[in-house]
Amino acid sequence: MTGTLDGRFDGLVGDTDPAMVIVTAAHEGERAGCLVGFHSQSSIEPRRYCVWLSKANHTTRVALRTTHLAVHPLSVDDGDLAELFGTTTGDEVDKLARCEWVPSDEGPPLLTDVPGRMVVRRVTLLDEGGDHLCVVTEPVRVDGVGPATPLRLSDVRHLAPGHGADDRPSPPTERAG
Repeated sequence: MTGTLDGRFDGLVGDTDPAMVIVTAAHEGERAGCLVGFHSQSSIEPRRYCVWLSKANHTTRVALRTTHLAVHPLSVDDGDLAELFGTTTGDEVDKLARCEWVPSDEGPPLLTDVPGRMVVRRVTLLDEGGDHLCVVTEPVRVDGVGPATPLRLSDVRHLAPGHGADDRPSPPTERAG
């Protein structure tokens, strides 16, 4: 075996070429969304779905204050949305002002130009110290299920992220007294 462990790991995991989704959230008038490659069903019964959100993202800060998120699987025809939600930061740009969406009864914005979406309720969070938070959710609504060719990591690898992995905020410090 040649190469570093990190390089071999990145190569092996990269070969899985995950499908891309956009996760949206809203809380008290603040809305957000980001491109996500780390996501998966995590339980059959009860149904659970996990999304891992970068700690650097504006979307994560909004998601931590709300109970519901929307997950929008992308098709190969959604490269423009992937670019919008993957290369800009909600710290500087209102991404939802640049695309079509409708509000949901549960709170998160629903993108209308994607083949399907699900609204999920946050069940728990896992922060094991890495650069992403795991949000464990349960589906409460699924719309627009249909055949689509997924947009994959290999299709968007050329995009420069709005935040890098090193942009995450420092952990809170304890205060004396």
